[in-house]
Amino acid sequence: MARILICDPVSPDAVAEMRGAGHEIVEKPGMSPEDLLQTVHGFDALVVRRATKVTRQVLEKAKGSLKLVVRGGVGMDNIDAEAAKETGVKVMNTPGASSIAVAELAMAHMLSCSRFITRADRASKDGRWEKKTFSKGLELWNSTLGLIGFGRIAREVAKRAAAFEMKVIFFDPYVEKGSEGARKVDLETLCRESDFISLHIPLSAETKYILDEPQFALMKNGVVIVNCARGGTINEQALIRALDSGKVFAAGLDVFEQEPPADPAIMKHEKVGATPHIGAGTEGATARVGGEVSRIINEFFR
Repeated sequence: MARILICDPVSPDAVAEMRGAGHEIVEKPGMSPEDLLQTVHGFDALVVRRATKVTRQVLEKAKGSLKLVVRGGVGMDNIDAEAAKETGVKVMNTPGASSIAVAELAMAHMLSCSRFITRADRASKDGRWEKKTFSKGLELWNSTLGLIGFGRIAREVAKRAAAFEMKVIFFDPYVEKGSEGARKVDLETLCRESDFISLHIPLSAETKYILDEPQFALMKNGVVIVNCARGGTINEQALIRALDSGKVFAAGLDVFEQEPPADPAIMKHEKVGATPHIGAGTEGATARVGGEVSRIINEFFR
């Protein structure tokens, strides 16, 4: 059967399933880029999550043996898709496996921002009983949620927003019709009408800094920004200025332009709730991702 190089951790059950199908599995998570270049030749497939970068150099080094790269997760911006196409390597991912986990984290950030959860927790643990300070929160009920991007994860967010009786609008040039009660609008309208804005888009040339100074200027005073998608889609310096001015009430960020951020200002801002890119980090999502990776590998080489 096939030789499979596991570059980032997947569930033990998935590894066992692939071995049970007769594949040779080599697990080497945590390799440096140099180690990967030295290791990759001779494998039929690579399994990666977010950490490993499958560059043109890696693909050319593996040329002649490599047939498949499986990305356990949604985005594929850590894989050089053009180089993969040129070298005849198929690239596949598991877009549905972690959608619920990411959607729930986005909702958690909305709630945390609205009710000062992280700030009030820190103050209370420091012995500061600041009830008055933290009694000026926001409600999700009857507010407008703007979703930038309307793929699988955004639609799961829209389902959960309905339980809070939020009105949902979305901007996505690649989606013709709304679902889950969401109404399609242009980006300018979304910025003007939303009380909460949550991003659900990959990072590309057209989405780089999709929220920047002009977009923040359009927004309501006191808007909440959530990003559990990709860093680089928000201009972090513009966001800091919007937080300082009060234009943005608070921001919940799971992703950053550089990870970890070289400049800690964005993470340390008192109005930012920061998590270290853990959107898909649940036991359920890990199991589903592993199961989907195993299914893809086994079907591809059957």
